[in-house]
Amino acid sequence: MARNHLFTQRVWQAPAVRRMRHVVSIPRIYRYLSASHRRVPDFIIAGAQKSGTTSLWAYLSEHPDVEPPMTKEMSFFDVNFHRGIDWYRMHFPLKASGPPNNGVEHRTLSGESSAYYMFHPLSPGRIADTLPQVKIIVLLRNPVSRAFSHYQLKLRRRQETLSFDEAIEAEADRLAGEHEKIVSDPRYYSPSHDRYSYLARGVYVDQIVRWQRHFSPQRLLILESGEFFQKTGEVFTRVLDFLGLRRWEPVEYGNRFPGKYSEKMSGATRQKLLDYFAPHNERLYDHLGKCFDWSR
Repeated sequence: MARNHLFTQRVWQAPAVRRMRHVVSIPRIYRYLSASHRRVPDFIIAGAQKSGTTSLWAYLSEHPDVEPPMTKEMSFFDVNFHRGIDWYRMHFPLKASGPPNNGVEHRTLSGESSAYYMFHPLSPGRIADTLPQVKIIVLLRNPVSRAFSHYQLKLRRRQETLSFDEAIEAEADRLAGEHEKIVSDPRYYSPSHDRYSYLARGVYVDQIVRWQRHFSPQRLLILESGEFFQKTGEVFTRVLDFLGLRRWEPVEYGNRFPGKYSEKMSGATRQKLLDYFAPHNERLYDHLGKCFDWSR
């Protein structure tokens, strides 16, 4: 016990640690130092943003065989990759130690959910290289509804000053060249690409193709948000089977974190976006071999 205390004291007084003491706590330093003894995620919910990922994450993190990390969304494989794998692993539980109880191993899973992963051009390759066994779950929402929900989120966070119609008109200029900058400079972070991609994030087929280059069908589960919320128990069972978790249900289903809208989308704007996304949706349906009810 005394040796552990001396070790902790020595670490806490180290020059590098002293410089960080105003922004980190002793528990976080301990987590970082023990990163090599921590597990990596077995699954990742990769997006799409505003498509039900938080509700799915809540159900999974309540499962008795899931050990969630210290925070849901650490955004490692998109904007925090430069922090290194130890920074990432510090968020997860310690690996199991000691012999199995009664000679029977009871395996638990851990995972994370970061909704920018799906749209970020470098995330699929980074995840595949770093976590070769991880399983990926994505949810696809009607892109018109998703775009408006995304916009309302940015309004609530005071990251958007334009009206919705102005924002979708300005999107092409806001995003011009940002994808290319991200690809050419792995440390580059684009606030515009992250915040103002209302329409671009809804062109799902190009993103799905990118993920499928790195993940086989056995490791990539694609769900539709409308079905998830209408038949939650049935879809959640599919998720559990995909992850190899035993059948289980939370106390209650439902949208755990509904967003509040300050306004409604006009009928004219909705029709404009339905027309915009129609050819992209058709490409998605052809690629997946299934149709979604996204015509209104």
